[in-house]
Amino acid sequence: MAENKIFAGPRVRRIRNAQGLTQTAMADALGISPSYLNLIERNQRPLTVQLLLKLASVYKLDLEELRGETSDNIAELRAMFSDPLLSGELPGDQELIEVAEAAPNVASGILKLYRAYREQSLRLKDLSGLLAEEGHVAALSGARLPADEVRDVLEARPSYFEDIEVAAEAFHTALAPADDLGGALKEWLRKNHGMTIRTLPVHVMPGLRRRFDRHSMRLFLSERLSLQDQLREIAMETAQIVLHEALSSELDRLSLSTSEARRIARFELARYAALALMMPYGAFLAAAQRLKYDLSALAARFRVSFEQAASRLATLQRPGAATIPFFLMEIDSAGNRLRLSGAQGFPKARFGGSCPKLNIYSAFAQPGQVLAERAEIFGGGEFLVVSRTVEGPQAGFGERVRRTALLIGCDASHAAETVYGESPLATVAAGTACRLCERQGCLARAEPPVTRPLGLDEMVTGFSAFDFQ
Repeated sequence: MAENKIFAGPRVRRIRNAQGLTQTAMADALGISPSYLNLIERNQRPLTVQLLLKLASVYKLDLEELRGETSDNIAELRAMFSDPLLSGELPGDQELIEVAEAAPNVASGILKLYRAYREQSLRLKDLSGLLAEEGHVAALSGARLPADEVRDVLEARPSYFEDIEVAAEAFHTALAPADDLGGALKEWLRKNHGMTIRTLPVHVMPGLRRRFDRHSMRLFLSERLSLQDQLREIAMETAQIVLHEALSSELDRLSLSTSEARRIARFELARYAALALMMPYGAFLAAAQRLKYDLSALAARFRVSFEQAASRLATLQRPGAATIPFFLMEIDSAGNRLRLSGAQGFPKARFGGSCPKLNIYSAFAQPGQVLAERAEIFGGGEFLVVSRTVEGPQAGFGERVRRTALLIGCDASHAAETVYGESPLATVAAGTACRLCERQGCLARAEPPVTRPLGLDEMVTGFSAFDFQ
C-alpha cells in the first residue's frame, strides 16, 4: 500500500516557530536531518504518515492541524483567482495553499481587499444600470446645458477680470460720486442717456426685480429689493453701457460654446462689474486690509450688503495688488449650491463644501449671526470659514422668506491676518463630501464613502449609519 504523502511545509514551520525551535533542534526531536526538515518546510519533501504521527506525539498536536486544507481562506482565494481579472495567473492550487498556510493573516487581508473591490464594482454597476434605465447615459456623455457650462468655467477660474476692474475704476474716478453713488449713477444715466429710474410697487411688478423699457428709457426696480440691491441693479445697467468693451473682451476669453452660454455669462460679468463700480478695487482693498477683512465693517463703509461685501472680497487677486485668496459659496436651506467662486477658483478638490458639519449649514439656525471657525478637512488641509445668512427680496405677508447662507473662506494660514482669527476659534473636523471622506466615527455622515467597503466585520458597529473599515 502506497504511503499517503502530504505537503504541509508552512504548517510545520509555524509549529517550529511557535515552539521557538531551530531547524536542528526540531530535526533531532523528529529523528531526521536538518537538511531534510528544511526541504519539508519548503514543500520540496512530503510529510509521510510516520512523520505526521511523530509530530503529533512529540508536540502534542491534533493531526487535523496537519492533514488536508485546514484554512478557510483557501476556498475564498480559489474563488478570487477565478475572477476574469486574475484568471490564468496561477497554474494550480498549490500556491494558494502555500499562501493560506504560510501567511494566513496576509491571505485574510488580500481577501478583504478583494471583497472591497467586488462591492465597489457592484455598486458602480448598479449605478450605471440605474442611469441607463432613466435615460441619463446619453445626457452624461453629451453636451452640457449652457448654464452648467458657464458655472463650470467660472468656478474653475479665478474670479478676477482685469479689463472690467480697470474700466470700472476709471469710470468711478471720473464720476466722483463722493458718498452718494446711487444718486451719481442716476444723474449720469439721465444726463448722458436720458434714462430714468423708477421703483414700482409689488402689485405692478410682482414677479420681476427689474425691467428696462427701451422705448421710454426707464429702468423699473421692484420695491421688494433692499436699497443695496437696488443700487446693484442700477450699477449693472450702467456697467453694460460704460463697460461694454471690457465686458465683451472678458467674455471672449471665456471661450464658451453657445450663444446662450455667452448671454448667461455676460449677465454674470455684469453683476461682477456692478460690484466693481460699487467697491472700486484700490479703495476696497485698502479698506479691507485696514479693517482686517471684517465683512460687517466693510459693508457699512461702502454702504453695501454683507453678501455684496463678501462677494467682492473673493475677487481681490490683481497681480501686484493681491490679497488673501478668499473663496465663496452660497447655498439654500435644502443644501443646494447656488454659487461657487474664488480669487483663485473655488477649491473643490481640497475643500468641497458639502460637509454638513461646516458652519454654513448651522447658519440657518442662527439667522443674521456671523459664525467663524476653523475647518480641518480630511486629507485637504485647514481653512478659516466665516458664514452668515442673507435675506432675499422682501417677502409679503404669508410668503416664505427667501433666505440663503454664505460661506467665505481662506486657508487657515491667513487666519491671523483677519479679525476673525484674533481670538481662538473652534475647529471642526470636516470633509470634502461624504462620498469622498474616509473620516471614521462621524455622526454627521449622510452617505457611505465610495472608497471604502461597508459591513466587512459583522462583529463591530459604529455610531454612523454607514459603518466602514
